[in-house]
Amino acid sequence: MNNVKVEVCVDSVEGAVAAQDGGAVRVELCDNLIEGGTTPSAGTITLARQHIGIGLNVIIRPRGGDFCYSDVEYEVMRYDVAEAKRLGADGVVIGMLTPDGDVDVERVRGLIELARPLNVTFHRAFDVCREPFAALETLIDLGVDRVLTSGQEKTVLEGIDLIAELVRHAADRIIVMPGGGINERNVGKIIAQTGVKEIHVSARSSVESAMNHRNPRVFMGGELRPPEYVRMTTDAARVRIFSGKNPQRD
Repeated sequence: MNNVKVEVCVDSVEGAVAAQDGGAVRVELCDNLIEGGTTPSAGTITLARQHIGIGLNVIIRPRGGDFCYSDVEYEVMRYDVAEAKRLGADGVVIGMLTPDGDVDVERVRGLIELARPLNVTFHRAFDVCREPFAALETLIDLGVDRVLTSGQEKTVLEGIDLIAELVRHAADRIIVMPGGGINERNVGKIIAQTGVKEIHVSARSSVESAMNHRNPRVFMGGELRPPEYVRMTTDAARVRIFSGKNPQRD
């Protein structure tokens, strides 16, 4: 595991700092992880850049749900790529599909050209592509640096066979980075069976709210909701397990 790079998905500046403290080489900075991650605010990007020295990749996703975007949503994504670049991000994380489930080549190319020289990751839109090997070749042709995937299954462990095939097929032309359900118990098996060189984890733990006064009758979200007075945050101790960083050296 010491030779495998660890990217941590975070949704706050505090999470980014914890990922760095835990030994991650890079964070994927998001908002709204309950929907799989959407574009974070300019303030979050700015402060994360100020507080960490490791890689900072920013997800560019205007909403939850599918990855087939309108013209207006595409313009929003173009603006957000330029803004992330201006605010000091090292990379962007993008993904767009056609209605038929193929990579939206022209619009993805447009975002890549706008993002360069930043690194570009194609996110788990890949996992709902119609044909994974054709999609992988398309991303290689486009010059994408890495693809994040659970192997087109709910979790990496379930998609492990496809991930191993993708790694072999990629032949170092693109980084295949597994993400989705990786934890301390299964990470060794995943690395051993796939040969991946990077992994994507959340490494989060629950943290109680600082609120003493609590109103149990009010909730700010929808019906399927997390508890109002407990939140999930990046856990540096869990990141250390993935990164192989010795806590005694901190």
